[in-house]
Amino acid sequence: MDVTTRIKRQRFRAWHRGTKEADMLIGGFFDREHAGWTLEEIDWFEALLDEEDVEIMGWALGTIAVPTRYEGPMLERMRKLDYIPVSE
Repeated sequence: MDVTTRIKRQRFRAWHRGTKEADMLIGGFFDREHAGWTLEEIDWFEALLDEEDVEIMGWALGTIAVPTRYEGPMLERMRKLDYIPVSE
């Protein structure tokens, strides 16, 4: 599958997780970050999308230990949470 199709599928999967909180966390991260991703980072995110929302959210919030396969700069950027809009 070509990269453009993979990105389109990832966008859909990132924004259709099942809960608004997961959509905002995972979809927001995708929207903010995907434009500059390498093929390796696209692979990483694709694998992440196969994980349960509660796990991904726990890793991003630092409440659950991160599996070795997901540790690194991508998850560190996800942990910043500065891509999620907050109402005042």
